[in-house]
Amino acid sequence: MMKAKLKVENVFKIFGDAPQDAVERLKRGEDKKTILEQTGQTVGVQDVSFEVPEASIFVVMGLSGSGKSTLVRMLNGLIKPSSGSILIDGDDVASCSAETLRNIRRNKIAMVFQHFALFPHKSVLENAAYGLKVKGVSAAERRKRGLEALERVGLDGYAESLPSALSGGMQQRVGLARGLATEPQILLMDEPFGALDPLIRREMQDELLALQKSLRKTIIFITHDLNEALLLGDRIAIMKDGRFVQVGTAQEIVANPADDYVAAFVADIDRGRVFTAETVANAPESVQLATDTAETAMQSMEDLNRNALYVLDGEEIAGVVTYQDLSTAVRENNGDLASALITDFPSVEGDAHLNTLYGPASAGLPIAVTDETNRLVGVVEPEAVFAQLSGDETSQGETPADTAPVAPARTVAPETA
Repeated sequence: MMKAKLKVENVFKIFGDAPQDAVERLKRGEDKKTILEQTGQTVGVQDVSFEVPEASIFVVMGLSGSGKSTLVRMLNGLIKPSSGSILIDGDDVASCSAETLRNIRRNKIAMVFQHFALFPHKSVLENAAYGLKVKGVSAAERRKRGLEALERVGLDGYAESLPSALSGGMQQRVGLARGLATEPQILLMDEPFGALDPLIRREMQDELLALQKSLRKTIIFITHDLNEALLLGDRIAIMKDGRFVQVGTAQEIVANPADDYVAAFVADIDRGRVFTAETVANAPESVQLATDTAETAMQSMEDLNRNALYVLDGEEIAGVVTYQDLSTAVRENNGDLASALITDFPSVEGDAHLNTLYGPASAGLPIAVTDETNRLVGVVEPEAVFAQLSGDETSQGETPADTAPVAPARTVAPETA
């Protein structure tokens, strides 16, 4: 497992004049509402712990008032926690000196806000390079790095424009460029796309994922939108009343919601955009073109309870064969395996989302899951795709009884047929 870039341990934030009393009450099991009624103390965050590995995206998802914005502001020291630790490369933001905190903010961490926070009287380039100016970087270096950041987000042609000349989505790109220009190790993003209309918002989500592939930043992303969380997060935390109610991958949260609160959120989620081919793939069982025959391939299908198998020529995929075509090969072509090959077969990579498999699955053939060298690493049965999309995971990978292989009457049937 990769080393944690950010580690948060047992963090509480109480707003009021007696925070430690409220912390102790929470530890004894009192809830947020009771503490407010009895003490006047407001619980912002309660007993939150998590780790974020370097170069990953950790999404905190919650509704208004859940504590997510309070949490992200504690991560860079804008708000001091009532108790707990926030470690960035071993330095505790919650208790470090003012000088150490300044160095962390200047050299390791940057923040992108929802409402752009652009200076209307400054050019796009000046806005993008503003964080560098605060750091005391020379004008020539600011211009160079500001232009590089704008180029990354596709706005280098607007460097001398004013923000008012840009659309909302373009203005948010400037905000993102400003965060990137300082070359931070950690990027805090507090609902950065929340003010954008749906189409532009999706474009920005895709753009962030594309940037992350090359920049490999450690990102803490705050959102109230579960679809956004599931799309972006390597891991996701669902937050309610100041605490994390579930932390996991998108697949873990959708497949196994921790409680009724989470279950209500994921009930209407498009599972096809959450689960991938590798989550429903079977082992890459196959036969070899050079050494197997139609009869041995049929025997393998019966042993595996499959009605089709992939055929390899060494490590390369030669095609796929079905039980019915193999039966014909035994009767008419002396059991020649090659005569039954279907060379036009469906193929995807393991990270392909299930919504892209609708068409291939409808064709009825098992789908080959391949790696970057085009080797067979798994096989997805069509029924497994539709079972996962319907939420019926118990039947994944099973061959339905009415399509299970049955030895034809006029073949030289294997002993187990």
